Order: sequence, then C-alpha cells, then structure tokens
Amino acid sequence: MFTTTKDLTLPTTVTGSWPRPTWYTANLAGRPFSSAMVDLGYREQHIDAISSLISDQEYAGLDILTNGDYHLDAELGGRSWIMYPLQRVGGVTELDLEGSDPIWAYHRLGTWLYEIVNGWRYPKVVGRIEPRIPLELAKIWRLTQARAQKPVRLCTISGDLAASVLTLDTDVYKDDKRELMWDMATLMNRELRELAAAGCKAIQLDDPLVYVADAVGEDPEVIDFMVDVFNHQVEGLDDVEIWIHTCWGNAGAQRSMDAGYESAVETMLHRIKGDVWTIESKDAGHEPLKLLAPYRGRLTKKVAAGFVSHRTINVETAEEVADDVRRALEHIDPEHLVLSSDCGFGREGIPRPAALYKASALAQGANIVRRELGLPETPVPAVDPELQVDIPGRALASAPGPSFS
Repeated sequence: MFTTTKDLTLPTTVTGSWPRPTWYTANLAGRPFSSAMVDLGYREQHIDAISSLISDQEYAGLDILTNGDYHLDAELGGRSWIMYPLQRVGGVTELDLEGSDPIWAYHRLGTWLYEIVNGWRYPKVVGRIEPRIPLELAKIWRLTQARAQKPVRLCTISGDLAASVLTLDTDVYKDDKRELMWDMATLMNRELRELAAAGCKAIQLDDPLVYVADAVGEDPEVIDFMVDVFNHQVEGLDDVEIWIHTCWGNAGAQRSMDAGYESAVETMLHRIKGDVWTIESKDAGHEPLKLLAPYRGRLTKKVAAGFVSHRTINVETAEEVADDVRRALEHIDPEHLVLSSDCGFGREGIPRPAALYKASALAQGANIVRRELGLPETPVPAVDPELQVDIPGRALASAPGPSFS
C-alpha cells in the first residue's frame, strides 16, 4: 500500500544509513535497546544523535526520512547491520568467533573488502533459531518519528540474508539453510508486525537474497524459494508501504559484487510483495533505468533510483541531479519514480557534510524538475537565504562563481 509516497511526485529520500557524529561513541554491544536507554550516557548520545540526524535531513529538504541506522553499533565496515538480529536470537553461540559462510569469502587479498569481510565474525548456529531478545524496532522508530515533522521509514536487513552468513553446527537444519532462512524470516515477520502496529507506515527490507540469486544464475527452484521466503517475511503488512532495497554492496562504501539487475527485473516487479523497489543507478551510469522502459504505463510498484552516489565524496549538484532525472523520465513515468541515494551513507562511508549536501542536491534537483512539470515543490531550508548562518549578499547568493578579469 502506498502511504508515504501516495501524494508525492518525485519524492526524495536516502537509502537508510547516515554517517554517525564523531561524538556518538556509545554502542548497544548486544544489549536490548530498552536496557541501553536506561544507561544515561547511551540515552543522551542516542537521542542527541537522532535529533541531529533528523535536523540534517529536514534541513536538506528530504520528503521521507530515515533513522540513519543509528540503533546499530559502530563496527568494522558496518558489520552491525547484519549482527543486530543475529545477536538477539536463540539457537546460536554466545560468542561471535566464526567467519562467514565460505560463499561470501570471495574477495581478493590486499583489498579493503577482504579486510572487512574476513574481519567480520559471527556466532555459529547450534540449535533452532528462536526469539531471545526483542529487536524493539517499534520503539526505535517511535523515538525517531517523535522528533520529525515528516514520515520516517525504518530499515532492517532481510532475515534470509542475515541467516545466509552463518555456519551450521547442528542437526536441526541438516546442512540445509532453507529452513534456517525460513525461521529467521518468521522471527523478522513478528518484529515487523509490531513495528507496523506502532504506526510506522514505511518499512524497508535490505537486500533479500532473491535478486542476488537471480544475478548469479541460480536454478529457478532456488529463485522460487527466495521469493517465498521474502513474501513470508512481509505477510500481514497490508497497511504499510514496503520498500525492497537492492544494491551491490556498501561495506566501507565498496562495491561487493560486479552484477546488474537484468535477470531480476521481472521477479522484483511482479513476484516480490512490496511497493517500492530501490536500485543502484547513479554509479551504473543510470543504465538500470533502461530496463524499466518496457514496463512503462503498467508498473504497480514505484522505483527508488539512486541519483547521488554513496561511494564518492564529491557532492553532486542540483543541476546534475535534475539532468539525470530528466533522463530517467524517458523510461519511467514521474508518478512511479522516487529519488534516492544508491545506498546508505554510513557503514564507514562518506563524511556527514557530504551526506547532507548530497541529500540536499536530491531535494533541489527534484524541485527543478517539478517546476518544469508544473508540480508542487518541497521547501528546502538549505537554500533559503534567510535561514543561513551568514546571510549572503543578494548578488553573491546567485553568482555563478568568481571572476578575476
């Protein structure tokens, strides 16, 4: 169901994660969120960080906000994105000393990705996956939404991907990860239902395995299972806008896989339950948008395409974003297009100021195209001359650049 994007044309947002302030040093370290919020140091840092995050995203002019994944710990390459649910389930070892499943250990020696992925450690599965510590996604969302004037979309890793990194040391799953993935999806579904019941109207599942399986040419029977396990994970979320994020890696802002969406388009548009499909586009020269052209006029999902890169520190201009959106509209109608970042800005990614002004470039670029289409614009405080710390002279505010002649 379209909720947050229902009455918006060319809405703007970011994928999820946002760079943490340098002073935000507190971590959950496996604790329940509620327990950590009794810790005065953690409570103060977390609430202050969320408040600054929301301020930045609203100042940038975004239409739909996120909590920046600020409930996740600051860890090597963003490991906590995977570990948040895994640290809180039963059926795994208490210590996280295991490497990942060998299917993920394919990065070349002497690379940043090798150091990240081989540095990550996980628990081992020793019994049936079951609830142990609640994820408390509802409370995390409420804390953020209470400080925001615009809707907040909460994001979490898809349960099947989280399960895929684990190694097995139990007869429960008989060396077959499908049942393990199904159990993790069941657990995640319970948490997502509680999140929806709390009032969250937009929930994002990050990187379900189905599009990766499609990209690497898995058997149709495997693809069928991946579709079923994802759809099981979002059962009952009928009054929520479901976003399905798909990208090619974000650990340390690195591209983890050299793949594309060609084989996954039909599956993602028509077989996966959801409302908004998010894709990398900017770093791929917007070639993926051409795949949508045959579906123009008959899309039932919206597509959130990246118009700013999460991998480069160079900040795109509003005009660059607007040019790329015009190109995108050659393949997709404006009512089906959402403007986003290719992936999240956190995970040991770019600096906070770059994230802020990339987000604002999205909002400004969207307004340029909306103006051309005769559509309502979104206020962007970042470009309001009366809201600047140092109000520029009127001539300087619109000047193209210095002249030394």
